[in-house]
Amino acid sequence: QLQLMESGGALVQPGGSLRLACAAAGSTLPHAVAWFRQAPGKEREGISCINRSDGSKWYADSVKGRFTISRDNAKNTVDLQMNTLKPEDTATYYCAGDRDLYCEGRSLSGADFTSWGQGTQVTVSS
Repeated sequence: QLQLMESGGALVQPGGSLRLACAAAGSTLPHAVAWFRQAPGKEREGISCINRSDGSKWYADSVKGRFTISRDNAKNTVDLQMNTLKPEDTATYYCAGDRDLYCEGRSLSGADFTSWGQGTQVTVSS
């Protein structure tokens, strides 16, 4: 099973920015790659997804306008640029992928994705 790896998590002040990266170990990233996050005591939330075939993207309302997902097929990475971070963005962020899925304009379900990373911690605090 494909193993994904996240990087870039850190402690940042409110209003700051971070860039997370998702890469695949020894393989090409799947067609659909998404970012999920989970805060302590809360359910996992799908926040963004990108498709390789046409570059289409989807964002949850909670991050729309602040976060940008991008894909670099040459580097085999999917990045999540996070701007104007808020304390409520504090969570463990996971990337997930599936070779057959096409992300569309609906809420992401973790059950749709077959490959996952271990997560990277993002803490937004002053």
